[in-house]
Amino acid sequence: MTTTRTEPSLCRFCHAGCPITVELEGDRPVRVIGNPNSPTYDGFLCRRGRALPEQLANPDRLLHSLKRQADGSYAPIPVEQSMDEIAARITEIIGEHGPRSVALYLGTYSAPYPASGVMAGGWLAMLGSPMMFTSNTIDQPGKEVANAMLGQWRAGPDAFADSDVWMVVGGNPVVTMAGGIPSQNPGKRLKDRLAAGMKLIVIDPRRTQTAARAQIHLAARPGEDVALLAAMLNVILTEGRHDAEFVQRHVQGLEDLRAAVAPFTPAMAAARADVPEEQIVEAAHTFADAERGLTVGITGANMSGHSSLVEYLMLCLNTVCGRFLREGDTVANPGVTLPRATPRAEAVAPRPYRGVGEEVRARGLAQSAAGMPTAALADEILTEGEGKVRVLISSGGNPVAAWPDQRRTGAAMEELDLLVQVDIKMSATAAMADYVIAPKISFEVPALSYASESIEAQSVHWGLAEPFGMYAPALIDTPPGSDLIEEWELFYGLAQRMGVPLFATGLPSTTATEREDRRFEPLDMENKPTTDELYALLMSGSRISLDEIKAHPDGARFDEDIAVAPADPDATGRLDVGNADMLSELAEVAAEPLDDATDPAFPFRLISRRLAYVYNSSGRDLPSLTPDRGAYNPAFLHPDDLADLGLEPGDGVMLASAHGEIAAIVADDATLRRGLVSMTHAFGPAPGQETDPRRDGTSTARLISVEDGYDPISGIPRMSGVPVRVTPG
Repeated sequence: MTTTRTEPSLCRFCHAGCPITVELEGDRPVRVIGNPNSPTYDGFLCRRGRALPEQLANPDRLLHSLKRQADGSYAPIPVEQSMDEIAARITEIIGEHGPRSVALYLGTYSAPYPASGVMAGGWLAMLGSPMMFTSNTIDQPGKEVANAMLGQWRAGPDAFADSDVWMVVGGNPVVTMAGGIPSQNPGKRLKDRLAAGMKLIVIDPRRTQTAARAQIHLAARPGEDVALLAAMLNVILTEGRHDAEFVQRHVQGLEDLRAAVAPFTPAMAAARADVPEEQIVEAAHTFADAERGLTVGITGANMSGHSSLVEYLMLCLNTVCGRFLREGDTVANPGVTLPRATPRAEAVAPRPYRGVGEEVRARGLAQSAAGMPTAALADEILTEGEGKVRVLISSGGNPVAAWPDQRRTGAAMEELDLLVQVDIKMSATAAMADYVIAPKISFEVPALSYASESIEAQSVHWGLAEPFGMYAPALIDTPPGSDLIEEWELFYGLAQRMGVPLFATGLPSTTATEREDRRFEPLDMENKPTTDELYALLMSGSRISLDEIKAHPDGARFDEDIAVAPADPDATGRLDVGNADMLSELAEVAAEPLDDATDPAFPFRLISRRLAYVYNSSGRDLPSLTPDRGAYNPAFLHPDDLADLGLEPGDGVMLASAHGEIAAIVADDATLRRGLVSMTHAFGPAPGQETDPRRDGTSTARLISVEDGYDPISGIPRMSGVPVRVTPG
């Protein structure tokens, strides 16, 4: 008779890391719910997390690693043999072309597995290659860049739980859990704060589920966030609504900022963004007149052009209004898996933000504060000559589906001497790989709340809002007859075979902003460590030990009152709101002619969106998540636009930009501004593969050029607000 039991664990469908209760029949998970015994999340779990048993049992899940055969087909290969062959091939290529010929890409799906990124990055660094790329620079790279430009406040920003105003730009956090509002049950957190009197301002061209709760919703034209934010700064500074005392003591560049935003009057911004002038003024007054609160940007704000400038202007708003913790305030999260917070009421001067590392050979780009420019990696593979990338290992991501400019990406994948994809199924990238490594996932791997806590808190508000910590052991064995490894084991195995030493990197010390030197612990390269041993090494110096966290199976709050200390008497740092690069770019925007005319060749604007039932493209093959709509990504239009085009929901269309064309299936969405097409990215197969948009969805990356409106610092191109036309077909 099969026994049934329940066990606590952490959801790893996305970075939010919700505590869950797993019901198992024998070794088979059959039901997952939010854990009511775990603090901080209030028993919350979204529909994606509830589908974890389906993900594990998906008939398309890979249970063995695969090797491409001479005829293009794939055959199973023992994972140890695959590592032998991959290591030998990489050694050969490095011997001929040098370590820079090897690149690594880590996607968002590596984040819930804390050992993966550290081990992968350590392996690449010990090879001597600087070519480490992540999804960050094609998602929200402006955050790290802007934080480096501004400098940092060592005590951290205002907390959501204490704020009486909050402004979200370009995102829908109550659905996506993707930042903007703390990801631990964001819907309830927002509801509670609104009930307590907090004012919510949203800038978004769609009346999202978050915007529907806002007191002020600026339904702007896509791509006009710069104008709106600059106009709000203009109002605040002109009317003297800023925190003059804080600015005088801790900020530089105010007069330069004041002059730069002067052309952005509310009337000018209203004309550009097509929102009422008085609404801009109301938003500025509401934000500035509050005592606490932040403006935060999400994916849409970064993908619509001027990524670094948009994020920098948001930080300028927060800074001139003094939205930081002060001496005597209590830090919301003093650290659990991270070292104990040591906050001070002082500024840390700006740090380098562009050209901080390796240069690439495309568009004058280089490593920035956000990392290496992923939008340039395809060019690094395709460009002949010294430094050409010939090997790519992709883990936790799906470059062919996610990177902008899919045709260029597809050509790059074909050009590689060796492509290794770590994947749970035959994704678009796996279908082009030389080797596909099948990983353990979810309840087959020990879980740790580090992934949620470690996300940078400054202006992002993804990380844990309270000092919550949880560990959960692996709950199940891998399926009978399978041959699976954890992601980190691939890089450890390659290092062993290549004679490369590895080090476990201690976590950075942070308050919300402060970092100290990392500690390095050498790994035993003869006797492979366990995942728990790696977690303990990662947490060296953490405020709470791994053993203490393990003593609380449902997770626990590890509260400790840590107040913000006074500034060091010798502190001289100031926050910079007058960055020359950003104010020069702002002047260029101000000088652009106001052109209300729509290009008749491309009268619509394609904007990005997230779907509640998938995480990027993950989950679209799980029946419980897509019972009605199917596994595709609809092209949403306003009902009146559909009527004008003679279309009905469910009809097929062709979408074309100046760069490419795709087939799509339309759906109606009355929450959109007219003139927009709203679609989710990262769907569809690889270029050249047979595709049915009703079955597979379609790749919006084919409509995007990496050379269109790219940020000169991070390299992210315009991925939202792209001019397109819609024709039946």
